Amino acid sequence: ITAEQLLRDAWERKEPPTSATAPRQQIADAQELKEYRQTKRKFFEDKIRMNRTNIPTWVKYAKWEETQLEFVRARSIFERAIDVDYRNHSLWLHYAEMEMRHRFVNHARNVWDRAVTLLPRVDAFWYKYAYMEEMLANHDA
Repeated sequence: ITAEQLLRDAWERKEPPTSATAPRQQIADAQELKEYRQTKRKFFEDKIRMNRTNIPTWVKYAKWEETQLEFVRARSIFERAIDVDYRNHSLWLHYAEMEMRHRFVNHARNVWDRAVTLLPRVDAFWYKYAYMEEMLANHDA
C-alpha cells in the first residue's frame, strides 16, 4: 500500500461535515412563539451575563426585540447598555436610528438630546439630529 492509496482511500471515506446551524423553525401557534421568544431572550441574557461590556451583543439583542416589534423591550435593552457604556457612539446611533426608523419622533429626539448632552464633541450626533429635524421640517429646533 502506498501513501497515495492511503490518501485516496481516506478521501473517499471522508464523511461530509455536519452543519452546526439549527434547522429553520416553523412556528405554528402562539404558545410556540412564546417559547421561542423566551428561549432566545434567555440566550441573549446569558451571553450578556458572561460579558456585560460586549456592546455588539447588546445591540443584537435590541435589534432582535425590534424585529419582534417589542419596542419597549428594545428600549429597555438599549438603556441597560447605555448604563454599561454611555461613551459608545455606535450604541447611541443604533438606539436613535431604531426610534427614527419606526417613526417614534419624540423618543428619537429624547435619545439625540441625551447623546449630544453627554457626548457634545461627537459630530455625527449633531449631524443626524439636525438632519432628523430638517426631515420633519422643524427649522426652529
